[in-house]
Amino acid sequence: MTTPLDQLTDAQADLVARARTIAENELRPRAAEWDRRAEFPEEQFDILRRAGLTGLTVPVEYGGQGLGTFEACLVLEELSAGCLASAMTIQMQVNGPPRVIARIGTDEQRKEYLPRVADGSVCFSIAMTEPQAGSDGTALQTTLSPHGDGFLLNGEKCHITGALRSDSFLVFCRAPDTAGPDGIGAVLIDRDVEGLAPIETEPKMGGRAVAEGIMRFTDVPVRADQVVLEPRKGSRDGARFLIRQFNPERCGNAAMSLGLARSALDDAVAYVKEREQFGRPIVEFQGLQWKIADMATAIDAARLLLWRAARTDVEGFPGIRETAMAKLAANEAALMVTTEALQLLGHKGYLTRYPMERYVRDAFGLGIGGGTTAVLRNMIAGEVTGVRVSQRKS
Repeated sequence: MTTPLDQLTDAQADLVARARTIAENELRPRAAEWDRRAEFPEEQFDILRRAGLTGLTVPVEYGGQGLGTFEACLVLEELSAGCLASAMTIQMQVNGPPRVIARIGTDEQRKEYLPRVADGSVCFSIAMTEPQAGSDGTALQTTLSPHGDGFLLNGEKCHITGALRSDSFLVFCRAPDTAGPDGIGAVLIDRDVEGLAPIETEPKMGGRAVAEGIMRFTDVPVRADQVVLEPRKGSRDGARFLIRQFNPERCGNAAMSLGLARSALDDAVAYVKEREQFGRPIVEFQGLQWKIADMATAIDAARLLLWRAARTDVEGFPGIRETAMAKLAANEAALMVTTEALQLLGHKGYLTRYPMERYVRDAFGLGIGGGTTAVLRNMIAGEVTGVRVSQRKS
């Protein structure tokens, strides 16, 4: 199964074909190795960098290709079908902080960072999650306090995807003496800054080649020109922006979920056609055919929702309702398809020398990062009904 190229422009179809070739020839053969070693796929990132994929969404005037969320999602689906970890290395470049810099950064910030994103010489991560601020993103406690001509940053971040490898970070923080959605902002920090403790990592179940980091800031000096969105007491602009800026990443997450599910289905279909039991190929059993029908339908339905979301534009970012629906459908499709595919392979699916068990582990992580399926349902219900119920204890 592949992305339906007949629904794309010639340029988009060429982009998909190029990404697919890289995924099949360069990424898939090494995917198990990078997962086993739990090391950043440096060689694969270099392949993607040389292919020009790091600058996919960077504006042309800064050395990029100037493409949108939709094209980024097309590429991410193909890459993740070959190696999820490799797709994750590109996700933060095409859908993460560089998009924020391009959208609301200063001219100086764009000139400093975007050309280096385009040529792949800088890697970015977004630092949002904190020990007490996961699904409740506005509960963050990292503060940005005025200090002389600049600011001081203090706090702790956790589960920061790619932190160990990244050169720069978009750090969400808040003004002192604020809480909830009040007073949230964001700054740009480089990893060699004074006051940033050595980044720690923790072993995890899936997505092992792209580690998640713990970051601790102690009186980190922040110049005024590093502020992307200044946190101000009494302002909720930062909270509103926080919600919107995650939408490209959520679309990318959905695309990676689709690529993962697609590979699992492809492997399962190939296996049931070859495997014989009771004197016949098991693909002939109706129960298994129905499973495959449900798996294929879930993937195609999620892709249609994703394509709709990626093509929307609300204040420079995909729409909240469309994006939440797409990620929810894709995350649940990935989990259902990978677990059903493992079942179709039987004990072979359970063995680590086959990729199926890795697909299942990776699928769980995609359904957590960027908004859990439970949180997405709350968002969708609020968009549909117009009744947004705060989960915060009053």
